[in-house]
Amino acid sequence: QLAESGGGLVQAGGSLNLSCVASGTAFSLYNMAWFRQAPGKEREFVAAIAWIWSNIHYTDSVKGRFTVSRDNDKNTVYLQMNALKPEDTATYYCAAQNGPVTRDSSMSYSLWGQGTQVTVSS
Repeated sequence: QLAESGGGLVQAGGSLNLSCVASGTAFSLYNMAWFRQAPGKEREFVAAIAWIWSNIHYTDSVKGRFTVSRDNDKNTVYLQMNALKPEDTATYYCAAQNGPVTRDSSMSYSLWGQGTQVTVSS
């Protein structure tokens, strides 16, 4: 199971740090990702971090503003979001897959959290 936290309401230019805690074993072998979904829009890829730490990827719109990281000792993946914009407003979901993934495809991930709401006011 995955459980996200850290969402909230923030003004444009502000920061939030999302967390996703995974229960169970072998977390260090999971490929992890963050997706987001705004009302009326499809779920979109935000960032991914493979079980090999060096393999990190971001969607273009968040590069330089968001940072994904993981702490395998705590079974937790983080998404530090800086310089937030109103267009970042969405429900953010954590996803996991124990095995190969197409990192930016939601179809690749079999485990999902319930989501945490991020609202950025202008």
